[in-house]
Parts: sequence; C-alpha cells; structure tokens
Amino acid sequence: MNFKKTTESSSLYDQLELQSVGTLLTQINREDQTVPHAVQKSIPQIEKLTEKVVEQLKNGGRLFYIGAGTSGRLGIVDASECPPTFGVPHGLVVGIMAGGDTAIRKAVEFAEDSKEQGWQDLLAQQISEKDIVIGIAASGTTPYVIGALEQSNAKKIPTGCITCNAGSPLAVTAQYPVEVVVGPEFVTGSTRMKAGTAQKLVLNMISTTAMIQLGRVKGNKMVDMQLSNNKLVERGTKMIMEKLSIEETEALQLLKQHGSVRKAIIAYEERN
Repeated sequence: MNFKKTTESSSLYDQLELQSVGTLLTQINREDQTVPHAVQKSIPQIEKLTEKVVEQLKNGGRLFYIGAGTSGRLGIVDASECPPTFGVPHGLVVGIMAGGDTAIRKAVEFAEDSKEQGWQDLLAQQISEKDIVIGIAASGTTPYVIGALEQSNAKKIPTGCITCNAGSPLAVTAQYPVEVVVGPEFVTGSTRMKAGTAQKLVLNMISTTAMIQLGRVKGNKMVDMQLSNNKLVERGTKMIMEKLSIEETEALQLLKQHGSVRKAIIAYEERN
C-alpha cells in the first residue's frame, strides 16, 4: 500500500520558539482556516456514512464511536452531548476509547496498540448487527480502532471511520470511510490541532444531521433538550413563547408542567 501520513509531515512553519505570541496565534489561526475547506471536500463521504447512521438508528440500533487519545475523547464528547441536546437515551450514542474512562483525563500508555481490546470493549456493550461503529483515528493506523472495525465487519456490523490521511489502513477497513486530509500540523505531528478540529466538525455534522432526521429538532429548535439548568429553562420558555405567541409566565408554567418544549407545545395546541 502506497500510504503516507501527511498528519506526520513536517510543519510548514519553523523556529516556533523564536516567534512572538501574536505571530504564533496568527499562524495557528491561518492553518485552522484551512480545515473547513478540507471537510467540505469530504461531504460526499460524510453523506454516505450519515445516511447509514440514520438507517441503523431508525431501525432500533445504536451509534458507537471508538478511538484512542484525542480522537477517542472527541467521540466521547459528541456522544455525551446528544442526550441533553436532543433528549435521546444515554445509550443511543456511545463513545468508547482505548484505556477506558481513566484515559479521558490521563493518557494510558500503549492502550491504543492492542488490536484485540477495541472489539472486547464493543462486546462489553452487547453490540449487534443493528448497530453501527465509527472508528476515529487521525493517523488511520491505530491498531485498537482497526481491530474493532475488522471484527465488526466480520460480524456484519456496519462500519465507518473519520481519519485525516488518504488511503490509510483504517479507511480501507471501514465500509463508509471519511477522509479529511488537513495536511501537516502547525506543531509537527500534533493531531489534536487541525486533525482534531476536523474530526470535531465531522462529528457535529453526523450527530446533528442524524438527530434532525430522527425528528429531534422542530423547525430549527431543540424541542427535546433536557432542562438541566436555568439557561436551558429560559431558552425553552422563549421557544414556547415564540411558537405559541403567549406571555412568559404562561410559557414557563407550561414548560414546568410538561417537562419539555415539545410536550408543552403539543399540550397547549390540543387544549386550544
């Protein structure tokens, strides 16, 4: 395989330690601006993967993200934000990373190097053909992730990936690969930067689009969001006020009574 890790290529910038704060910030920002354009080129791949995610979720399956290091953490962040944002059960979107929960805060040495452990971690979630697994790895070479996808393929579980190198072993393994080629990092090999940003953008696109397709957004509003703090209660109240053209006091009372924006609106419209 003719495969080159552009994520490991030498930075376009040098002698960074001699640069001023302002220069460093400007240069980092210049590089960051290239990321959305790289993502844009991958939209056809993202579309195919997202359509498969929607299909699996609509048929009662779950979405699994699996990764190591920064990639694993990004998957966990996206998964953890789905329930409060869209009101879905906590087990619908699941983030798994090499090294387990400990690795979320502190790197676990060599956890990503086991080609068997990723599949074992998926088995612990009682994964089945109804589910879908997305492997996340900037390099596209992480054994933990590749092994998990290989076993998923063998068990007829749909697989996708998000990687930042073209033609990587991970992309070859995944049935629905997404390759966002962002080029060399500002600090050579530091894939928490442009590659991490690209992965975050793609995860946002996949989960948000899937939740909209599942009916978890009405118009452009998060009508199923969990009312877990005062800010969200206030936001929900304003949504109801705008939708029903009623005063704040009545809207807040409806929200508290029914527990969600969607239920409050439905109850009001049925009553009137």
